[in-house]
Amino acid sequence: MITYEDFKKVEIRAGKILSAEKIPDTDKLLKLSVDFNETKQVTDEAGVISTLPAPRQIISGISLYFPDPAVLVGKICLFVTNLEPRTIRGFESNGMLFAISTKEGSFSLLEPNATIPAGTMAA
Repeated sequence: MITYEDFKKVEIRAGKILSAEKIPDTDKLLKLSVDFNETKQVTDEAGVISTLPAPRQIISGISLYFPDPAVLVGKICLFVTNLEPRTIRGFESNGMLFAISTKEGSFSLLEPNATIPAGTMAA
């Protein structure tokens, strides 16, 4: 069991999947690019600062449920976004996708209402 104080530390956000591709030579892994409505500032050679979208890469073991990973593109799902980065098969993962499955093979992503925009944090 974890305490309520521990649970309050978990940051859960809605993220829009921008791309999804199978990681070669693995059975389960997909590489997702996910928009959490985050940005980064970059400075060009002339010193001009621009603000650009900063999607995160998330590695998820859901490939068996999505033979065509392209069906995930555009979905808004729930993710844990404050985990330490983790390297999985040479790819850095910056979050964790929420999903649920049964012993019988049923599977579901946890998807919020369609009116919830990317980046929204769970209350």
